[in-house]
Amino acid sequence: MTSSVLFLCVHNAGRSQMAAGWLRHMAGDTVDVFSAGSQPANETNPTAVAVMAEVGIDITNTSPTRWTDTLIRSVDVVVTMGCGDTCPIYPATRYEDWDLVDPHGQSIEVVRTVRDDIHQRVRTLVATLDVDRRNPS
Repeated sequence: MTSSVLFLCVHNAGRSQMAAGWLRHMAGDTVDVFSAGSQPANETNPTAVAVMAEVGIDITNTSPTRWTDTLIRSVDVVVTMGCGDTCPIYPATRYEDWDLVDPHGQSIEVVRTVRDDIHQRVRTLVATLDVDRRNPS
């Protein structure tokens, strides 16, 4: 049985896209990975795309999407990232809230720090899932 994880933030353009990229990199197809936002931006943050490319993870083909009740109810784990009261909570779903700097409008140095913070958190998350870790980095 495949685990499923949804990363939620406001614009679904930076933090959640980077987290989804890390999880796909580490777990491959052993986890169904989703990301969404409460107020999706028009495009993925170009600085987030650039800093992920620096570590060999391509998120250029991602695009911000709005979360749906159906999606949230269908996953095993929901990770929220600064969406506050706009992210719904449903019983019987595992939730984590990651307090992360919003990369929107930040320098590349700050976005690298956010990327690295997300990397460590995703590594911890993977350790709690029943998955085959393909890329331990």
